[in-house]
Amino acid sequence: MPAETISDTLQLLRRYHMERIPTIPSNIQIRDEDDRWVLASAINAKAEVLITGDKDLLDIASKVKKLRIITPRGFWELVQKKLSQALTAF
Repeated sequence: MPAETISDTLQLLRRYHMERIPTIPSNIQIRDEDDRWVLASAINAKAEVLITGDKDLLDIASKVKKLRIITPRGFWELVQKKLSQALTAF
């Protein structure tokens, strides 16, 4: 692999935060126990939004205060709304 490609790739990767796997799952009860780990990862990373089509995670969205859990469509609508507001304020 060319040195320039390696350098570009490393620069790209350094721009993104990598979160360690949590040591314990979330204490919020979810039908799918594996989703407790997903939820703990998002909360530990201090994510603002968790975008998912997973019904089990979407069903507990109101129980999670520090994280907004929404569908891809919901995220798209949120982005469109924020963009529209920004353009109106401009």
